[in-house]
Amino acid sequence: MTTTTSSPVRTRRSRPVSSGLSRGQYLVTAVAGFVVLLAVWALVTALELVEPLFLPSPQAVLTKLGEQAGNGELWSDMGVSTYRVMVGYLASSLIAIPIGVLCGAIPRVEAALEPIMDFIRYMPVVAFVPLTILWVGTNDSQKFLIIFLGTFFQQVLMFADAVRRVPVEYRNLGATLGHGPVKILTRIVFPAALPRIWDALRISLGWAWTWLVVAELVAATEGMGYRITQAQRFLETDLIIGYVIVLGLLGLVFDQLMRALGRQFFRYLKGRS
Repeated sequence: MTTTTSSPVRTRRSRPVSSGLSRGQYLVTAVAGFVVLLAVWALVTALELVEPLFLPSPQAVLTKLGEQAGNGELWSDMGVSTYRVMVGYLASSLIAIPIGVLCGAIPRVEAALEPIMDFIRYMPVVAFVPLTILWVGTNDSQKFLIIFLGTFFQQVLMFADAVRRVPVEYRNLGATLGHGPVKILTRIVFPAALPRIWDALRISLGWAWTWLVVAELVAATEGMGYRITQAQRFLETDLIIGYVIVLGLLGLVFDQLMRALGRQFFRYLKGRS
């Protein structure tokens, strides 16, 4: 009598899934990217592949920024521009959040408002500059309004989308517990959408900074955008590039601050698949 023995089945060991970079590795990689970019810039200018009038060297830009910092103009411009960005951005956010939440939660509100928001957001904000001067004058209110127009309509749509992404099971659970529509919206839907709303706030803050130069094009006497416009008239490319870099650094600082606050506010999301 012959017995058959089944051959053991070989099981492949699954490779561990990479969990991504650690925070230290991410930081080192990010810094290395900036170093490489700076090295390429320095090499291009050192080899004179581009005329200094069009692309000054990093040393020339740093020297110009040092002069601006020494005479106090850089710090004054940074303070004024940050103030204008934050006022316009906060005004936009405070109005856009409730409208966006209602658009995402109530179909009738969505039908009434979202097509309008979609329509207006494609209009170039630059075209509104003459109108904003007629509406509010040439003081800081006009700058706030330009930044507001550049961020508000996109914010409403992003906030509405964040609310629509909340699973419908959450609302059904609230209804099962006997909650009314208002309580479901304020106690269940809005808290569940808040992490995505925060991400939308962080992204739209970047847009607010990009609209700063447009806001300071007209009738401004100080600010980052004003200084860039003045430097353009006199072909001071070292000052233009220097201020553009400072704008980028300011935006990066605010972005990282928003990220850090988000990690603190929504710690319960850490490790959730």
